[in-house]
Amino acid sequence: MLKGLNNHTVSRILVRGTNWLGDAVMTTPALGRVREYFPEARITLLANPLVAELFVSHPWIDDVMVYDRKGRHAGIKGRFVMAGELKSRSFDLAILLPNSLDSAFITWLARIPRRLGYATDGRGLLLTDRVPLSARKLTGHQSGYYLAMLEHCGIVGSPRPQLLTTTLAEDAGMNVILEAEGVHADSIVIGVNPGATYGSAKRWYPERFAVVADQLARRWDARVVITGGRDEAKIAEDICGMMTSRCLNLAGKTGIREMMAMIKRCNFFITNDSGPMHIAAAFEVPLVAIFGSTDHTTTFPLARHTALVRKQVDCAPCMKRECPTEHRCMKEVTAEDVLAAAATLQPTGMLK
Repeated sequence: MLKGLNNHTVSRILVRGTNWLGDAVMTTPALGRVREYFPEARITLLANPLVAELFVSHPWIDDVMVYDRKGRHAGIKGRFVMAGELKSRSFDLAILLPNSLDSAFITWLARIPRRLGYATDGRGLLLTDRVPLSARKLTGHQSGYYLAMLEHCGIVGSPRPQLLTTTLAEDAGMNVILEAEGVHADSIVIGVNPGATYGSAKRWYPERFAVVADQLARRWDARVVITGGRDEAKIAEDICGMMTSRCLNLAGKTGIREMMAMIKRCNFFITNDSGPMHIAAAFEVPLVAIFGSTDHTTTFPLARHTALVRKQVDCAPCMKRECPTEHRCMKEVTAEDVLAAAATLQPTGMLK
């Protein structure tokens, strides 16, 4: 329990965000819990540049600070710079969502008087409120991991969904981009996300994405839009080149906020286990998710209209970035498997 802390007297809270887009989306129920329990506090999220973009104009966050460990906050000197920036804000409480030693060290260095987090990675002495790993939920969705930490400290409340938001201006800007490519307001849009930043072991095959996207585009008279980062632009280009239906490749051509607006606009989504998968789930876009090397029991898309495709192989989930063997977990997933899963769902905006 957070002894000595009154939830109505804590005025400034720092939440250290996780470092991956998908993980960050899965922390949003915990952010909602913090917002509910500390209704009068100013809540600041500290995150890397990529994750920070997710939380611009978020209703549960008052302010976002960027922790740029590859730039101005690099190295030991940069850590002291970051600590100085935090110290100037006079935070009362730091809630550390990642397990890293670095997150505890920075908040200790900033002399934030209360520092709450799981006692992992040798950082226990840097925390004032240590949550034992025994408090975590050993089964269930990853979002429960963060909620269990809060509950152990008495930060309780009503269930909260995953939540992301975009602004009206961002939505309008994406509509302008799509309209210029012939994707109109009444078009059915199929989003395709063929990448996965964590590593190639999580990626299904471009030629199979192309087959599925082509068939669904014909079935639903839809337009296909491919999303992803710069590293996935070539994969996206290959998929478009293999398709016979019209395909718009936005991989590497949008920032995080634009990508969020694009995914929100989609009526259906086909994806690997990835950050964009979780973004689509937060926006309640119907989706098919293809799992291979990762654990579908903890990181499945937390939404109502989803279907998972995976094969039971003896080496999965291995949680490796690169497959050391034959990539059977993905090779055995066929285009027909994904099409069959898509047939159990319906794009938004279409009558059954």
